[in-house]
Amino acid sequence: MAGVEEHWTVGRVAELAGVSVRTLHHYDRIGLVRPSARTPAGYRAYRAGDMERLREVLAYRRLGFGLREVAELVDDPSADALAHLRRLRGLLRERRDLADAMVAAINREIAARAEGVTVPPEEQLGLLGARLYDAIGGAYPATRRTEPRFAVQIGQALGDARTVVNVGAGTGSYEPAGREVTAVEPSAVMRAQRPAGAAPCVAAAAERLPFADHAFDVAMAVSTVHHWEDPVAGLREMRRVARRVVVLTFDTDEPGWRDRFWLTRDYLPEFAAVLADFPSLRGMAEAIGGARAEPVPVPWDCADGLFEAYWRRPEAYLEERVRRAVSVWTRVGPEAERRAVRRLGDDLRSGRWAARNRDLASLDAADLGLRLLVA
Repeated sequence: MAGVEEHWTVGRVAELAGVSVRTLHHYDRIGLVRPSARTPAGYRAYRAGDMERLREVLAYRRLGFGLREVAELVDDPSADALAHLRRLRGLLRERRDLADAMVAAINREIAARAEGVTVPPEEQLGLLGARLYDAIGGAYPATRRTEPRFAVQIGQALGDARTVVNVGAGTGSYEPAGREVTAVEPSAVMRAQRPAGAAPCVAAAAERLPFADHAFDVAMAVSTVHHWEDPVAGLREMRRVARRVVVLTFDTDEPGWRDRFWLTRDYLPEFAAVLADFPSLRGMAEAIGGARAEPVPVPWDCADGLFEAYWRRPEAYLEERVRRAVSVWTRVGPEAERRAVRRLGDDLRSGRWAARNRDLASLDAADLGLRLLVA
């Protein structure tokens, strides 16, 4: 515990951090983390700010970054402690997704070997290569196709824009034809799945767009803001690089929004925690310059397999390939996912789901909280 001067000795810090004193001395020598206090006996000691920096250094190191890369990350003048935490959270989620995909691939091989099936060497290596990434993102292009009615609404919002930057572009489902489009996508997995002939794609994050002010007529973002480290910062960047902004996102301002969709209301209450840090619709609108919000109804036969797409086709949520193309399922964790799928399956078989949601059968579209912000 810190004393009245709020400093920690090197030995105590090594004990707390689970590293050796030698490691801390090395970080001091290379200027990575330098203790800035002194004990009454004159020994160097760590203040709270030093401890925070050490936490960031060790977190990045344990994610596999080299010392030079770590130094660049922690010395980034545009990132404060909160930005580092969000970045680390995103990296850890990617690591978790990779681990989940590897476990799934290994389970398939275990099942095959248990049945006496020989697994060829190239498939064994595939667990660490392309097959692993296919397991994570392969379902995306299979189920996340362009929904024509969404595309029409987005196209109308784009107006007569000639140059468009698509931020968080993914595989490019909603990139408009007949315009000069530049895509921005930080994920190598998603960039690799962009079809031949798609718009040129830049590897960058929404919060740090590598473009000049007002470089584009319109900046667009479709169902991606919830993936960003700092949504408000990303939206402000969109406002900076474009004269107009169009964003398809989700509304959590409306009272009772958690009960709009039967899946989150009855089976997956953890969805609320997924959006716990998500900015309000009003806050997002202000970030892009006072946008108007248009409801985006989800048609019953929605072609884009986003989270809400199957509101009138509940059996789809029992399919692994459908769930893997939606980040919500990964973010709530495997235990919540298994429980939700089991309960939904039970209710579909017993007829309870149909009885509880009989009013949905007569609807062609539903307002489930999707909103198009246009500024």
